[in-house]
Amino acid sequence: MSVKSVSPQETQSMLEAGAVYVDVRSEPEFEAGHPPGSFNVPLLHAGGAGLVPNPEFIEVMQRCFGKGEKLVMGCRSGQRSLRAAEMLLDAGYSDVSNLFTGWEGSRDAFGRMTPGWRAEGLPVGLGKPAGYRYDDAKQRQPK
Repeated sequence: MSVKSVSPQETQSMLEAGAVYVDVRSEPEFEAGHPPGSFNVPLLHAGGAGLVPNPEFIEVMQRCFGKGEKLVMGCRSGQRSLRAAEMLLDAGYSDVSNLFTGWEGSRDAFGRMTPGWRAEGLPVGLGKPAGYRYDDAKQRQPK
């Protein structure tokens, strides 16, 4: 099974239909802007030496998100979220998509930019919304 790649518009439609967006960027990146209603579960944490792996990523996802839930993974440019989505498929999740453009946008093989969520003018949440921060996501009950 492979990860489904979805555009910002497809992601928005999926969220309106009940999918769950999981933002795998670091907590500071999430605070700077994210799709409203998204949960922050960092794949990597921001540290003094740059980004470092989050050793509890899979554990938190398995404890807090059901393996049959429709999940859309997102990050800055679609690369971290693709890795996270692949890890979830390997862990037995069945319905995982990747916002291939990410928050900021991604570049194709020729260096052309494909706009991400923010550049497409879709809704933006800011800060640390109660119930959706990383510490809150750790307490979520799977559906």
